[in-house]
Amino acid sequence: MKLPEHGSNPQYTYRAMDISMPDQIVDLSANINSSGPPDRLKKIWQDLLEEIVTYPDPHSVSLRRKIARKEGVLEEEILIGNGGAELIHLIGRWLAHSNVLIIHPTFSEYEKACRINDCTIYHLLLEENDWDFGSKKLAAYLSKVDAVFICNPTNPTGVLYSASKIKEIVKEAHKEHCYVIVDEAFYDFPLEEVTVAHLVKEYSNLLVLRSMTKMFSIPGIRLGFLMAGETVVKELGNYQVHWSVNGIAQKVGEILLEETDFVYHTKYMVKREREKLFAFFDQSRFDYSPSQTNFYLLKDPDLNDQTELFRFLLENGIVSRHTQNFKGLDGRWLRFAIKGKKEHEKLMDALTEWKSRP
Repeated sequence: MKLPEHGSNPQYTYRAMDISMPDQIVDLSANINSSGPPDRLKKIWQDLLEEIVTYPDPHSVSLRRKIARKEGVLEEEILIGNGGAELIHLIGRWLAHSNVLIIHPTFSEYEKACRINDCTIYHLLLEENDWDFGSKKLAAYLSKVDAVFICNPTNPTGVLYSASKIKEIVKEAHKEHCYVIVDEAFYDFPLEEVTVAHLVKEYSNLLVLRSMTKMFSIPGIRLGFLMAGETVVKELGNYQVHWSVNGIAQKVGEILLEETDFVYHTKYMVKREREKLFAFFDQSRFDYSPSQTNFYLLKDPDLNDQTELFRFLLENGIVSRHTQNFKGLDGRWLRFAIKGKKEHEKLMDALTEWKSRP
């Protein structure tokens, strides 16, 4: 059974599980803002079509300028990418033949990007009781590796580490001439925006990744950016294809940077729905990760492998994300995105039915 490597595109999950796909489904496998794109973007969509008749700016100057102003970094310390995935794979090429540490469970593209570039990969597996990494335990690797990947908030657990904890690692890694790649793709979902982006001026070994796909629900456009020292940005940019980021994506990015009210309302919607779900899980005897963002891990503690629950939900029109390819989870959990009231009512009804089986 070969399951898809990522969430979304549920037809492939149904095909892999040999289950007929219902006409109506609730897709909780992709951790994208359920509110959809901001209204302003929908209203001006026709105007954006003007961007397809000219070549895009290969340096994304206007977008970089706005990001620099918002994040308090220099324009030269920003690289725009065709989604976070392109930036991760640029980093993989840049780190070719290096020793790399990956903290698991985490986004599978880090390992994929490093492996195809002949990196030697070390793995640090987190304990499931708190999903935290001990600073001393991680620090022991820093003299052995050239780079370490940290996802914050972590995908797939949703656990959020403090900025001081991340800074401590960056500081220790700097002494060992080790790069730290901090993926902040979901940083704007928790109420507290924890970031270390401002530290790129102070620490030349720090790279910070951001995605605009998740919060603004634009996965089809592909837009992300990286913040790092000017030298690192130039080196990574040398690997990037000319005109990698299309004109529509650049213009959309400029618009979305102004959508502060949209972000604010999303944060509180996610918090409200997450608290309702977690209260239900406590009452119904399901285990879950202490997420601070718009997704979480869930499992029935009576099962070690969650495939039976995964199948049951699919048969009931609910698509979760398997964890077979998350190292350290290996199918013992399922990941769910936080959506809206109707989707969650259907999920809770299905889980109640699951628990009531003879």
